[in-house]
Amino acid sequence: MTAIPLEHVLLVAAGLFGLGLVGVLVRRNLLFMLVSVEVMLNAAGLAFVAAGASRWQADGQVMFLFVLTVAAAEVSVGLALLLQVRRRLGTVDADVARRLGG
Repeated sequence: MTAIPLEHVLLVAAGLFGLGLVGVLVRRNLLFMLVSVEVMLNAAGLAFVAAGASRWQADGQVMFLFVLTVAAAEVSVGLALLLQVRRRLGTVDADVARRLGG
Protein backbone atom coordinates (compact mmCIF):
# COMPACT_ATOMS: atom_id res chain seq x y z
CA MET A 1 0.00 0.00 0.00
CA THR A 2 1.44 3.37 -0.97
CA ALA A 3 1.36 6.28 1.41
CA ILE A 4 0.09 9.69 0.40
CA PRO A 5 2.79 12.33 0.90
CA LEU A 6 2.22 14.75 3.76
CA GLU A 7 2.57 17.74 1.42
CA HIS A 8 -0.37 16.56 -0.70
CA VAL A 9 -2.65 16.16 2.29
CA LEU A 10 -1.63 19.55 3.66
CA LEU A 11 -2.35 21.13 0.26
CA VAL A 12 -5.84 19.61 0.30
CA ALA A 13 -6.35 20.85 3.87
CA ALA A 14 -5.16 24.34 2.88
CA GLY A 15 -7.49 24.30 -0.11
CA LEU A 16 -10.44 23.30 2.07
CA PHE A 17 -9.55 25.97 4.60
CA GLY A 18 -9.34 28.55 1.82
CA LEU A 19 -12.74 27.52 0.44
CA GLY A 20 -14.23 27.83 3.91
CA LEU A 21 -12.66 31.25 4.39
CA VAL A 22 -14.00 32.44 1.03
CA GLY A 23 -17.42 31.11 2.01
CA VAL A 24 -17.38 33.08 5.27
CA LEU A 25 -16.24 36.28 3.59
CA VAL A 26 -18.43 36.15 0.48
CA ARG A 27 -21.75 34.65 1.57
CA ARG A 28 -24.31 36.77 3.37
CA ASN A 29 -26.51 33.90 4.53
CA LEU A 30 -25.72 33.03 8.14
CA LEU A 31 -26.40 29.32 7.58
CA PHE A 32 -23.87 29.14 4.75
CA MET A 33 -21.39 31.03 6.90
CA LEU A 34 -21.88 28.44 9.65
CA VAL A 35 -21.28 25.61 7.16
CA SER A 36 -18.15 27.38 5.90
CA VAL A 37 -16.78 27.55 9.44
CA GLU A 38 -17.40 23.81 9.71
CA VAL A 39 -15.39 23.24 6.51
CA MET A 40 -12.56 25.29 8.00
CA LEU A 41 -12.60 23.25 11.22
CA ASN A 42 -12.58 19.98 9.26
CA ALA A 43 -9.63 21.22 7.21
CA ALA A 44 -7.72 21.93 10.41
CA GLY A 45 -8.62 18.46 11.68
CA LEU A 46 -7.38 16.89 8.45
CA ALA A 47 -4.07 18.69 8.84
CA PHE A 48 -3.74 17.44 12.44
CA VAL A 49 -4.45 13.84 11.46
CA ALA A 50 -2.06 13.97 8.50
CA ALA A 51 0.75 15.45 10.60
CA GLY A 52 0.25 12.84 13.31
CA ALA A 53 0.10 9.99 10.81
CA SER A 54 3.30 11.10 9.12
CA ARG A 55 5.15 10.68 12.42
CA TRP A 56 3.33 7.45 13.40
CA GLN A 57 1.84 9.09 16.50
CA ALA A 58 -1.75 9.42 17.69
CA ASP A 59 -1.39 13.09 18.65
CA GLY A 60 -3.12 14.27 15.50
CA GLN A 61 -6.11 12.04 16.11
CA VAL A 62 -6.41 13.27 19.69
CA MET A 63 -6.33 16.86 18.46
CA PHE A 64 -8.97 15.98 15.87
CA LEU A 65 -11.24 14.80 18.68
CA PHE A 66 -10.86 18.23 20.27
CA VAL A 67 -11.63 19.85 16.91
CA LEU A 68 -14.78 17.72 16.62
CA THR A 69 -15.81 18.74 20.13
CA VAL A 70 -15.36 22.42 19.30
CA ALA A 71 -17.24 21.94 16.02
CA ALA A 72 -20.16 20.27 17.80
CA ALA A 73 -20.35 23.09 20.35
CA GLU A 74 -20.10 25.69 17.59
CA VAL A 75 -22.93 24.08 15.65
CA SER A 76 -25.23 23.84 18.64
CA VAL A 77 -24.68 27.44 19.72
CA GLY A 78 -24.64 28.72 16.14
CA LEU A 79 -27.89 27.03 15.18
CA ALA A 80 -29.59 28.27 18.35
CA LEU A 81 -28.52 31.83 17.54
CA LEU A 82 -29.52 31.36 13.93
CA LEU A 83 -33.00 30.25 14.92
CA GLN A 84 -33.37 33.26 17.22
CA VAL A 85 -32.28 35.65 14.44
CA ARG A 86 -34.71 33.98 12.02
CA ARG A 87 -37.54 34.20 14.54
CA ARG A 88 -36.93 37.87 15.41
CA LEU A 89 -36.04 39.24 11.98
CA GLY A 90 -37.63 36.78 9.59
CA THR A 91 -34.40 36.31 7.64
CA VAL A 92 -30.93 34.85 8.04
CA ASP A 93 -29.17 37.56 6.05
CA ALA A 94 -26.04 38.81 7.84
CA ASP A 95 -26.57 42.41 6.73
CA VAL A 96 -30.05 42.49 8.23
CA ALA A 97 -28.80 40.79 11.41
CA ARG A 98 -26.43 43.70 12.06
CA ARG A 99 -29.44 45.63 13.32
CA LEU A 100 -29.29 43.49 16.46
CA GLY A 101 -25.95 45.08 17.39
CA GLY A 102 -27.60 48.16 18.81
